[in-house]
Amino acid sequence: MPEKIQELTVGQLSARSGAAVSALHFYEAKGLITSRRTSGNQRRYGRDALRRVAFVRAAQRVGIPLATIRDALAALPEERTPTREDWARLSERWRGELDERITRLSRLRDHLTDCIGCGCLSLETCVLSNPDDVLGTRMAGSRLLPERLAEPQPRTEP
Repeated sequence: MPEKIQELTVGQLSARSGAAVSALHFYEAKGLITSRRTSGNQRRYGRDALRRVAFVRAAQRVGIPLATIRDALAALPEERTPTREDWARLSERWRGELDERITRLSRLRDHLTDCIGCGCLSLETCVLSNPDDVLGTRMAGSRLLPERLAEPQPRTEP
């Protein structure tokens, strides 16, 4: 693409970024990227959208929620491409969340067979739904599961 082209069509952005056109429209609707409209109502994206789309896709691959990605991108000046330093600073903020997710996934992996073996997801004994039997003092049974899922999950070590 010649260097003098400063704006991309949605098709060009899709081809260059590897993201589907529908994904780009979705990212725009969620406030992750922006475009301007031509007099013919066609989208035009600045060249910074390429780096922003790459940033979004990389963050999604490691499990960062779109709302968190949007907040991170909002902290950058408009129309500025995220730099390596930006990525390092923002990804450091996500490290704790990722470590916690790894801990929960490790617990799931290590106890999945036991969970399936119990057959009921017993909240009295299940290490996945009720680590350390924190709900055992209240009552047992799957009737607590919807309530349990709505509560913030306590942080426990494996």
